[in-house]
Amino acid sequence: MKPVVVDHITKTYSSKKDKVTALNDISFEVEEGELFGIIGPDGAGKTSLFRIIATLLVQDSGKATVEGLDSVKDYKEIRNILGYMPGRFSLYQDLTVEENLNFFATIFNTTVNENYDLIKDIYSQIEPFKKRRAGKLSGGMKQKLALSCALIHKPSVLLLDEPTTGVDAVSRKEFWEMLKKLKQQGITILVSTPYMDEAGLCDRIALVQNGEVLSLDTPQGIIDSFENPLLAVRSNDMLKLLKRLKSARGVDDAYPFGEYHHVVLQKNYNKDDLSDYLVKEEPGTEIISAQPNIEDCFMNLMKN
Repeated sequence: MKPVVVDHITKTYSSKKDKVTALNDISFEVEEGELFGIIGPDGAGKTSLFRIIATLLVQDSGKATVEGLDSVKDYKEIRNILGYMPGRFSLYQDLTVEENLNFFATIFNTTVNENYDLIKDIYSQIEPFKKRRAGKLSGGMKQKLALSCALIHKPSVLLLDEPTTGVDAVSRKEFWEMLKKLKQQGITILVSTPYMDEAGLCDRIALVQNGEVLSLDTPQGIIDSFENPLLAVRSNDMLKLLKRLKSARGVDDAYPFGEYHHVVLQKNYNKDDLSDYLVKEEPGTEIISAQPNIEDCFMNLMKN
Protein backbone atom coordinates (compact mmCIF):
# COMPACT_ATOMS: atom_id res chain seq x y z
CA MET A 1 0.00 0.00 0.00
CA LYS A 2 1.42 3.39 -1.05
CA PRO A 3 1.35 6.09 1.65
CA VAL A 4 0.08 8.71 -0.83
CA VAL A 5 -1.63 8.10 -4.16
CA VAL A 6 -2.93 10.87 -6.42
CA ASP A 7 -5.01 9.38 -9.22
CA HIS A 8 -6.13 11.63 -12.10
CA ILE A 9 -7.02 14.59 -9.88
CA THR A 10 -8.65 17.60 -11.52
CA LYS A 11 -9.66 20.79 -9.72
CA THR A 12 -11.10 23.99 -11.17
CA TYR A 13 -12.13 27.31 -9.64
CA SER A 14 -14.93 29.34 -11.19
CA SER A 15 -15.87 32.99 -10.93
CA LYS A 16 -18.33 35.19 -12.78
CA LYS A 17 -15.66 36.13 -15.30
CA ASP A 18 -13.68 32.98 -15.93
CA LYS A 19 -12.78 29.42 -14.99
CA VAL A 20 -9.30 28.47 -13.78
CA THR A 21 -7.94 24.92 -13.86
CA ALA A 22 -5.68 24.52 -10.83
CA LEU A 23 -5.01 20.80 -11.34
CA ASN A 24 -5.38 19.04 -14.66
CA ASP A 25 -5.56 15.23 -14.49
CA ILE A 26 -2.54 14.95 -12.20
CA SER A 27 -1.30 11.54 -10.99
CA PHE A 28 1.65 10.20 -8.96
CA GLU A 29 2.47 7.80 -6.11
CA VAL A 30 4.74 8.33 -3.11
CA GLU A 31 6.72 5.42 -1.70
CA GLU A 32 6.91 4.56 1.99
CA GLY A 33 9.60 6.53 3.82
CA GLU A 34 10.26 8.70 0.77
CA LEU A 35 11.04 12.40 0.69
CA PHE A 36 9.01 13.43 -2.36
CA GLY A 37 9.14 16.97 -3.77
CA ILE A 38 6.53 18.90 -5.73
CA ILE A 39 8.58 21.57 -7.51
CA GLY A 40 6.97 24.48 -9.31
CA PRO A 41 6.43 28.26 -9.35
CA ASP A 42 3.58 30.16 -7.73
CA GLY A 43 0.27 29.27 -9.36
CA ALA A 44 1.40 25.80 -10.42
CA GLY A 45 -1.30 24.13 -8.29
CA LYS A 46 0.84 22.95 -5.38
CA THR A 47 -1.35 24.31 -2.57
CA SER A 48 -4.59 23.04 -4.14
CA LEU A 49 -3.03 19.60 -4.41
CA PHE A 50 -1.87 19.59 -0.80
CA ARG A 51 -5.24 20.78 0.47
CA ILE A 52 -6.95 17.92 -1.36
CA ILE A 53 -4.57 15.34 0.11
CA ALA A 54 -5.04 16.93 3.55
CA THR A 55 -8.86 16.55 3.21
CA LEU A 56 -9.40 20.33 3.29
CA LEU A 57 -10.53 20.64 -0.33
CA VAL A 58 -12.61 18.36 -2.54
CA GLN A 59 -11.45 17.66 -6.09
CA ASP A 60 -13.76 17.81 -9.13
CA SER A 61 -12.68 14.37 -10.32
CA GLY A 62 -10.10 11.70 -9.56
CA LYS A 63 -9.06 10.27 -6.24
CA ALA A 64 -6.46 10.85 -3.53
CA THR A 65 -5.61 8.33 -0.82
CA VAL A 66 -3.43 8.42 2.29
CA GLU A 67 -2.41 5.00 3.63
CA GLY A 68 -5.22 3.55 1.50
CA LEU A 69 -7.87 5.87 2.96
CA ASP A 70 -9.98 8.02 0.64
CA SER A 71 -9.46 11.77 1.13
CA VAL A 72 -13.21 12.43 0.81
CA LYS A 73 -14.88 9.43 2.44
CA ASP A 74 -12.30 8.79 5.15
CA TYR A 75 -11.27 12.35 6.01
CA LYS A 76 -11.60 11.87 9.78
CA GLU A 77 -9.29 8.87 9.82
CA ILE A 78 -6.77 10.59 7.54
CA ARG A 79 -6.53 13.62 9.83
CA ASN A 80 -5.38 11.36 12.66
CA ILE A 81 -2.46 9.93 10.68
CA LEU A 82 -1.46 12.98 8.66
CA GLY A 83 0.68 15.95 9.65
CA TYR A 84 0.04 19.11 7.65
CA MET A 85 2.05 22.33 7.63
CA PRO A 86 0.40 24.93 5.36
CA GLY A 87 2.34 27.57 3.48
CA ARG A 88 1.17 30.43 5.67
CA PHE A 89 1.90 30.41 9.39
CA SER A 90 -1.43 29.22 10.80
CA LEU A 91 -0.79 28.74 14.51
CA TYR A 92 -2.32 30.93 17.19
CA GLN A 93 -0.31 34.14 17.28
CA ASP A 94 -1.51 35.15 20.76
CA LEU A 95 -0.61 31.80 22.35
CA THR A 96 2.93 31.09 23.49
CA VAL A 97 5.16 28.49 21.89
CA GLU A 98 4.39 26.07 24.73
CA GLU A 99 0.64 26.74 24.63
CA ASN A 100 0.45 26.13 20.87
CA LEU A 101 2.22 22.80 21.18
CA ASN A 102 0.08 21.65 24.11
CA PHE A 103 -3.08 22.72 22.27
CA PHE A 104 -2.30 20.64 19.19
CA ALA A 105 -1.30 17.66 21.32
CA THR A 106 -4.67 17.87 23.12
CA ILE A 107 -6.58 17.96 19.82
CA PHE A 108 -5.09 14.58 18.91
CA ASN A 109 -5.63 13.11 22.40
CA THR A 110 -1.93 12.90 23.16
CA THR A 111 0.63 14.83 25.20
CA VAL A 112 3.88 16.57 24.43
CA ASN A 113 5.74 14.17 26.73
CA GLU A 114 4.35 11.11 24.95
CA ASN A 115 5.85 12.03 21.56
CA TYR A 116 8.63 14.35 22.67
CA ASP A 117 11.36 12.10 21.25
CA LEU A 118 9.97 12.70 17.76
CA ILE A 119 10.20 16.49 17.98
CA LYS A 120 13.10 16.81 20.45
CA ASP A 121 15.75 17.84 17.91
CA ILE A 122 13.44 20.46 16.44
CA TYR A 123 11.68 21.77 19.54
CA SER A 124 14.86 21.99 21.61
CA GLN A 125 15.97 24.87 19.37
CA ILE A 126 12.94 26.99 20.31
CA GLU A 127 12.30 25.64 23.84
CA PRO A 128 14.27 28.50 25.45
CA PHE A 129 11.56 30.78 24.02
CA LYS A 130 8.59 28.62 25.05
CA LYS A 131 6.97 31.50 26.96
CA ARG A 132 7.15 33.84 23.95
CA ARG A 133 4.00 34.43 21.92
CA ALA A 134 4.07 32.76 18.51
CA GLY A 135 3.40 36.04 16.73
CA LYS A 136 6.66 37.45 18.12
CA LEU A 137 8.87 34.68 16.74
CA SER A 138 11.26 35.06 13.82
CA GLY A 139 10.47 33.34 10.52
CA GLY A 140 12.80 30.42 11.21
CA MET A 141 11.46 29.90 14.73
CA LYS A 142 7.85 29.99 13.48
CA GLN A 143 8.81 27.34 10.98
CA LYS A 144 10.21 25.06 13.69
CA LEU A 145 7.15 25.57 15.90
CA ALA A 146 4.77 24.78 13.04
CA LEU A 147 6.70 21.61 12.21
CA SER A 148 6.66 20.55 15.87
CA CYS A 149 2.89 21.02 16.02
CA ALA A 150 2.42 19.04 12.78
CA LEU A 151 4.45 16.15 14.25
CA ILE A 152 3.16 16.06 17.83
CA HIS A 153 0.59 13.31 17.13
CA LYS A 154 3.23 11.11 15.44
CA PRO A 155 1.82 11.06 11.86
CA SER A 156 2.90 8.47 9.32
CA VAL A 157 2.67 10.99 6.46
CA LEU A 158 3.84 14.61 6.62
CA LEU A 159 2.68 17.30 4.15
CA LEU A 160 4.74 20.49 4.02
CA ASP A 161 3.48 23.22 1.69
CA GLU A 162 6.33 25.59 0.77
CA PRO A 163 7.84 25.38 4.27
CA THR A 164 10.96 27.42 3.46
CA THR A 165 9.35 30.32 1.60
CA GLY A 166 10.24 33.64 3.20
CA VAL A 167 12.93 32.35 5.56
CA ASP A 168 16.65 33.04 5.45
CA ALA A 169 19.22 30.77 3.78
CA VAL A 170 20.54 29.41 7.09
CA SER A 171 17.03 28.48 8.28
CA ARG A 172 16.32 26.82 4.94
CA LYS A 173 19.42 24.65 5.30
CA GLU A 174 18.55 23.74 8.90
CA PHE A 175 15.01 22.83 7.91
CA TRP A 176 16.11 20.37 5.23
CA GLU A 177 18.53 18.78 7.68
CA MET A 178 15.58 18.27 10.04
CA LEU A 179 13.60 16.62 7.23
CA LYS A 180 16.43 14.16 6.60
CA LYS A 181 16.33 13.14 10.27
CA LEU A 182 12.54 12.72 10.17
CA LYS A 183 12.86 10.56 7.07
CA GLN A 184 15.25 8.30 8.98
CA GLN A 185 12.45 7.71 11.49
CA GLY A 186 10.28 6.22 8.74
CA ILE A 187 7.97 9.19 8.13
CA THR A 188 6.85 9.65 4.53
CA ILE A 189 7.32 13.31 3.60
CA LEU A 190 5.68 15.21 0.75
CA VAL A 191 7.06 18.75 0.40
CA SER A 192 6.37 21.50 -2.11
CA THR A 193 8.73 24.33 -2.97
CA PRO A 194 9.26 26.98 -5.66
CA TYR A 195 13.03 26.80 -5.08
CA MET A 196 14.67 24.70 -7.78
CA ASP A 197 17.86 24.26 -5.73
CA GLU A 198 15.87 22.32 -3.12
CA ALA A 199 14.85 19.71 -5.68
CA GLY A 200 18.19 17.91 -5.32
CA LEU A 201 17.48 17.31 -1.62
CA CYS A 202 14.50 15.04 -2.42
CA ASP A 203 14.49 11.34 -3.28
CA ARG A 204 12.15 11.95 -6.21
CA ILE A 205 10.49 15.04 -7.59
CA ALA A 206 7.55 16.04 -9.76
CA LEU A 207 8.05 19.22 -11.77
CA VAL A 208 4.65 20.90 -12.08
CA GLN A 209 3.33 23.86 -14.04
CA ASN A 210 -0.24 24.97 -14.70
CA GLY A 211 -1.58 22.02 -12.72
CA GLU A 212 0.22 19.39 -14.80
CA VAL A 213 3.22 17.15 -14.12
CA LEU A 214 5.95 18.00 -16.63
CA SER A 215 8.34 15.31 -15.40
CA LEU A 216 8.59 12.83 -12.53
CA ASP A 217 11.86 11.12 -11.63
CA THR A 218 14.85 11.35 -9.33
CA PRO A 219 16.60 14.74 -9.53
CA GLN A 220 19.53 13.14 -11.35
CA GLY A 221 17.18 11.24 -13.67
CA ILE A 222 15.54 14.49 -14.76
CA ILE A 223 18.94 16.14 -15.30
CA ASP A 224 20.13 13.14 -17.35
CA SER A 225 17.12 13.54 -19.65
CA PHE A 226 18.38 16.97 -20.77
CA GLU A 227 19.82 16.12 -24.21
CA ASN A 228 20.57 19.46 -25.88
CA PRO A 229 23.99 21.18 -25.72
CA LEU A 230 24.01 23.86 -23.01
CA LEU A 231 26.31 26.89 -22.95
CA ALA A 232 26.91 29.77 -20.53
CA VAL A 233 27.59 33.08 -22.25
CA ARG A 234 28.37 36.59 -21.03
CA SER A 235 29.63 39.92 -22.33
CA ASN A 236 29.83 43.57 -21.26
CA ASP A 237 26.30 44.28 -22.51
CA MET A 238 24.14 41.41 -21.24
CA LEU A 239 20.81 42.82 -22.45
CA LYS A 240 22.10 43.31 -25.98
CA LEU A 241 23.67 39.84 -25.82
CA LEU A 242 20.40 38.19 -24.81
CA LYS A 243 18.58 39.74 -27.78
CA ARG A 244 21.28 38.45 -30.12
CA LEU A 245 21.23 35.00 -28.60
CA LYS A 246 17.45 34.68 -29.00
CA SER A 247 17.73 35.43 -32.71
CA ALA A 248 20.91 33.41 -33.34
CA ARG A 249 20.77 30.45 -35.67
CA GLY A 250 20.73 27.09 -33.88
CA VAL A 251 19.61 28.53 -30.52
CA ASP A 252 16.58 26.77 -29.08
CA ASP A 253 16.31 28.96 -25.96
CA ALA A 254 18.26 31.62 -24.04
CA TYR A 255 17.60 33.09 -20.59
CA PRO A 256 19.44 34.93 -17.78
CA PHE A 257 21.19 32.65 -15.29
CA GLY A 258 23.23 34.41 -12.60
CA GLU A 259 26.25 36.16 -14.13
CA TYR A 260 25.67 34.38 -17.45
CA HIS A 261 22.96 33.70 -19.97
CA HIS A 262 22.24 30.01 -20.43
CA VAL A 263 21.86 29.02 -24.06
CA VAL A 264 20.16 25.80 -25.15
CA LEU A 265 21.34 24.80 -28.62
CA GLN A 266 19.52 22.64 -31.08
CA LYS A 267 20.94 19.13 -31.12
CA ASN A 268 22.82 19.49 -34.41
CA TYR A 269 24.62 22.67 -33.30
CA ASN A 270 27.65 23.11 -31.03
CA LYS A 271 29.70 25.68 -29.17
CA ASP A 272 31.86 26.57 -32.18
CA ASP A 273 28.81 27.41 -34.31
CA LEU A 274 27.63 29.98 -31.77
CA SER A 275 31.13 31.26 -31.06
CA ASP A 276 31.76 32.12 -34.71
CA TYR A 277 28.56 34.15 -34.84
CA LEU A 278 29.04 36.04 -31.56
CA VAL A 279 32.72 36.87 -31.97
CA LYS A 280 31.93 38.61 -35.24
CA GLU A 281 29.13 40.61 -33.63
CA GLU A 282 30.79 41.37 -30.29
CA PRO A 283 34.46 40.51 -29.68
CA GLY A 284 35.36 39.49 -26.14
CA THR A 285 32.21 37.47 -25.51
CA GLU A 286 32.87 34.57 -23.11
CA ILE A 287 31.36 31.21 -24.05
CA ILE A 288 31.79 28.08 -21.93
CA SER A 289 30.08 24.70 -21.82
CA ALA A 290 27.64 24.27 -18.91
CA GLN A 291 26.10 21.36 -17.05
CA PRO A 292 22.28 21.50 -16.78
CA ASN A 293 20.55 21.62 -13.43
CA ILE A 294 16.89 21.24 -12.40
CA GLU A 295 16.08 24.85 -13.34
CA ASP A 296 17.43 24.32 -16.87
CA CYS A 297 15.36 21.16 -17.16
CA PHE A 298 12.25 22.96 -15.94
CA MET A 299 12.73 25.81 -18.43
CA ASN A 300 13.25 23.30 -21.22
CA LEU A 301 10.14 21.29 -20.30
CA MET A 302 8.01 24.45 -20.12
CA LYS A 303 9.14 25.50 -23.60
CA ASN A 304 8.50 22.09 -25.12
